Amino acid sequence: MPVLIDKILRVGEGRQVKRLRKLADDVLSIESDYEEMSDAELREETDKFKERYADGEDIDLDGALIREAFAVVREAASRTLEQRHYRVQLMGGGALHLGNVAEMKTGEGKTLVSTLPAYLNAITGNGVHIVTVNDYLAKRDAEWMGRVHQFLGLEVDVVLPEMNPARRKQAYQADITYGTNSEFGFDYLRDNMAGSLDELVQRGHSFAIVDEVDSILIDEARTPLIISGAASSTTKWYGEFAKIAPRLRRDQDYEVDEKKQSVGVLESGVEKVEDYLGIDNLYDAGNSMLVSFLNNAIRAKELYRKDKEYVIADGEVRIVDEFTGRILYGRRYNEGLHQAIEAKEGVDIQQENQTLATITLQNYFRMYDKLSGMTGTAMTEANEFLKTYKLGVVPIPTNKPMIREDQRDVVYKIEEAKFDAIADDIEERYEAGQPVLVGTTSVEKSEYLARLLKRRGIAHEVLNAKYHEKEAAIVAKAGRKGAVTVATNMAGRGTDIMLGGSPEFEADLELHKQGLSPLETPEEYEEAYPETLEKWKGKLKEEQEEVVELGGLYVLGSERHESRRIDNQLRGRSGRQGDPGESRFYLSLEDELMRRFNAAAVDTVMTRFNIPDDVPIESKMVTKSIESAQGKVEQQNSEIRKNVLKYDDVMNRQREVVYEERRKVLEGADLSDQIDGMIDDVIDGYIAGETESNLPEDWDLEKLWKALKTLYPISITIEDLEDEADGREGLAPELIGERVKEDVHEAYETREEELGEKNMRNLERAVLLEVFDTKWREHLYEMDYLKEGIGMRAMAQRDPLIEFQREGFDLFEQMMNAIKEETVGRIFNTEIEFVDASGQPVAAADVLDAGAGVDAEDAAEDEDDERPRMRGKGLGKVKRPEALSYTKPTLDGDSSGEAVATTSDNADDPYAGTSRNAPCPCGSGRKFKRCHGDPKNRS
Repeated sequence: MPVLIDKILRVGEGRQVKRLRKLADDVLSIESDYEEMSDAELREETDKFKERYADGEDIDLDGALIREAFAVVREAASRTLEQRHYRVQLMGGGALHLGNVAEMKTGEGKTLVSTLPAYLNAITGNGVHIVTVNDYLAKRDAEWMGRVHQFLGLEVDVVLPEMNPARRKQAYQADITYGTNSEFGFDYLRDNMAGSLDELVQRGHSFAIVDEVDSILIDEARTPLIISGAASSTTKWYGEFAKIAPRLRRDQDYEVDEKKQSVGVLESGVEKVEDYLGIDNLYDAGNSMLVSFLNNAIRAKELYRKDKEYVIADGEVRIVDEFTGRILYGRRYNEGLHQAIEAKEGVDIQQENQTLATITLQNYFRMYDKLSGMTGTAMTEANEFLKTYKLGVVPIPTNKPMIREDQRDVVYKIEEAKFDAIADDIEERYEAGQPVLVGTTSVEKSEYLARLLKRRGIAHEVLNAKYHEKEAAIVAKAGRKGAVTVATNMAGRGTDIMLGGSPEFEADLELHKQGLSPLETPEEYEEAYPETLEKWKGKLKEEQEEVVELGGLYVLGSERHESRRIDNQLRGRSGRQGDPGESRFYLSLEDELMRRFNAAAVDTVMTRFNIPDDVPIESKMVTKSIESAQGKVEQQNSEIRKNVLKYDDVMNRQREVVYEERRKVLEGADLSDQIDGMIDDVIDGYIAGETESNLPEDWDLEKLWKALKTLYPISITIEDLEDEADGREGLAPELIGERVKEDVHEAYETREEELGEKNMRNLERAVLLEVFDTKWREHLYEMDYLKEGIGMRAMAQRDPLIEFQREGFDLFEQMMNAIKEETVGRIFNTEIEFVDASGQPVAAADVLDAGAGVDAEDAAEDEDDERPRMRGKGLGKVKRPEALSYTKPTLDGDSSGEAVATTSDNADDPYAGTSRNAPCPCGSGRKFKRCHGDPKNRS
């Protein structure tokens, strides 16, 4: 980050840290007030805090409530976890509560820090989300930190992939909910695809604490969350191009830009492909899809490598998270790339998917009223945190001074010599008993190093995407005497490495093996925990002292990562809480980062001085080359994230409109006025389209009437209007519009009288919901297609983003017009079928005369209920308690579902049965819906 920007971002930092120090001192000053309380008295403080907040007391940093709440949590943590928050942890809690990123070094206890703002904000009753990087940590933290909150009377839960919607809804009702960014984001998208309010699981976005915030909000933000369904496409071409790609030669038939992760096919390559496929012109309009297949096949060949970007597991291609080394289950590369990789590897090619719903992590997390985060490495990305999320970064001092020794990098000419030197270093420390943590950048490199260690008889553990299930257990033992752990891209981040081993981890593991859990059996767990913990503390104490004498944890990096933050995260695993430690990176000129940037210059120096392959070099020039390379990659990645966000901001504005309207439908809003407006808009559009000419004789009224007949049962004729206007020459668009609108609204009122008012409202909601979803999916497809080719506009000196905004708006307007047209058509053309309890058809008049159908809840309670109900095929499954079943024979194919209808007529009500658009029976002259039909006006 440039020095000037760094200084600007740090303006006011000292003042904020001073405020946080005062908060911490205030909390410590009232510590004794709570130490004297019984467990029951301490728990009662929660109810008192809730009452004070309800009475209007705020939870600002300078108020009394925050100090007391933090003190209560601190005492509760001491009693449950036997951990009492340090002064700097209280400062970190204050920074999170203010909506900042708290930068706290590894080992400073960020997980415990989160209990402070989580508890304080939970007393507002709005729910707190704590976001972690994987499901294991979400469950672990919910159980571990949940003990503190449960002790104080709060409800804690966790959202996990295997949970059904009902269980998820229960989890979100808790005061504090743990989960991953993917689970929270996908649940938001699924909520906006729900068919009824009962299917919604989330209850808003009030306050979120994001653990490892740089990993989630920065690294993972390049990839949007996408819910997709199968699209109709053939997979044969992927196999064909998987055969073609190996026949093409790099730099002869195509070019590869590894920095930009792109490929370009050369003329000779085009000729070979055309010859192989037997076509004349690959770039002919009819062959446009083939170009995409070719590009993906070459990208799969050159840029996506097995055991680095992906692994093969259970016959499937599974993506490896480049930042953590973990498998991203359920994730697939889009736009056909995943299928191209499957074809390359010879595994089953799964069908290509179509986007049904999507959102970037940036736009998801910006929905929260208050957002905060914590990590050990944030300042390098402070500018992006501020610009994208309006999050300030507050560095929190360490509890004890950092005494780790960070050695200078060692560089070798070739990779083989580098790994031999790494193995020598590990062997020396292994024999001495010093624990070693080795960081690699890929699964392939970790397994290569593991083979070297095995040959030398060095016992070790490998932690990468293939073995992530054992992640926590391996990392928790990485600080024990003689332990050698090889970890891909710091897999295991989020688990503390304690010298000599972690008594807390071992005690918790033992209790889980006994079937005890903090969430499922809290009383039994809390009773057994203290004794078990003391036992493990005694077992590990001597070993901890030995490891300290040996110099603590030695961190060895086998390669520089493209991001400085990842390197710092690796180094940061050593030296926690004032422990001794050491770190060093081993590099070679064959490393990917060096090869992509500036390797030639360094190689020239080493060759000029005739340095042997197995002799390392320590040079300022090499260090500067590495820093330059990392800076370039970080800048590229930042631009990618900015670009993703710019385009998604266009979609986000559209998404907000559609989701807001959709939510109104779900919540049962009376849509009759909205439908009235839609009808008028559609009629105006139809008429305007056929009366553009000023000369009536040029109008194709027969075509217009044909279109109107498909829309609704029109009862007026062209001749009727011509008679009224004394011939076609006297017709005006205004007259046509006025008469057709009168006719269509009469038809609408007739439709409502046939079905009954309540059934009509249900039909309107069901139709509009289905049309919204269908048209939105189609729109997403169109927008994906637009975005895929919009970059080509730059060749015409036009800004692709501005073009995307302009054309995206046009597509959105087209979608909204299509929604109106389809909704009106479906309301008039959907065929309603009434059936009795046994499934036999019943006349609509009989249902309305009977006075009621039966809703879903009544039907469930009384299977013998004989009142009429509805079912059939139509717009899809509708799960509302008051909804219609319908048959729709002509529009948009068939889908099936069941629903039940209710009508309500009251013979004693003078307004019963009155159409909303009819004159009010009171004689006011106004429409019923604007007079006594408005609930506000009914006495």
